[in-house]
Amino acid sequence: MQPGLLLAFDDERALAEALAAALGVPMARVVRHHFPDGETKLRLPPALPAELLLLRGLHHPNEKLVELLITAPAARALGARRIVLVSPYLAYMRQDMAFTPGEAVSQRHIAALLASQFDGVITVDPHLHRIHALDEVMPGCPNRALTAAPLLGEWVARQVPGALLLGPDEESMQWVAAAGRAHGLDHAVCHKQRFGDHDVRVALPAISLAGRAVVLMDDVASTGRTLQEAATAALGAGAASVDVVVTHALFVGDALPRLRAAGVRHVWSSDAVPHETSVVLIYPLLAGAVRAF
Repeated sequence: MQPGLLLAFDDERALAEALAAALGVPMARVVRHHFPDGETKLRLPPALPAELLLLRGLHHPNEKLVELLITAPAARALGARRIVLVSPYLAYMRQDMAFTPGEAVSQRHIAALLASQFDGVITVDPHLHRIHALDEVMPGCPNRALTAAPLLGEWVARQVPGALLLGPDEESMQWVAAAGRAHGLDHAVCHKQRFGDHDVRVALPAISLAGRAVVLMDDVASTGRTLQEAATAALGAGAASVDVVVTHALFVGDALPRLRAAGVRHVWSSDAVPHETSVVLIYPLLAGAVRAF
């Protein structure tokens, strides 16, 4: 794809500017106005090219999903014929089955909603646990699910040579394995039991951590409870140090201070979600996917 314009929102300006420069395309922004009653008015450029790239990550998703539902048809009315959404963080992917009768499977419904509005979707490390590909929930919508794991692994290999990459649960194996293989780092995963949003138990793998530099790695950190439990367990098992690296740094509430209080030395993340811990830049990964789309 060779877009005629990259359209973005003001709160993702840094990533938008880097991506536009890498692609060699102009950038414009969607201007937002919030009314006292909570509604939002959006203003787009008055004329848009036929091939349009729209950047919108979906951390804090509810308001942003409404913005997308307004932006997509407005862009088509202003001249866009093909709109590809670049959403570095794709929300609602973790609710992938009904755990109790009547529960909405959010992954399926949000993915279908986006597929109905856009001609393509590019994202990074979506939380796909019980499905193998976005195609299963985005039928008919071309998509690319990229992974930042090798980039995170490269960062870890430079900062902590010889580190043990440790996933906090079985679901994280896909990321720690990809990062470990790419950079020759040992890797393993813990076993997790979840009893609630803030109540988890973590069991370490049957390997010695004594004297080792451990880096906990995962796709997304939200409350940080699982990482906190894993860090406490690793240090209790004799790890020389524990650091954390994640693709999506949500870190809601006091998650980050609690990790540091648990003995975590460094916390690193990609800039897929803008955060104070962001050190791994993903715009080259996104640019490559856009060119090949």
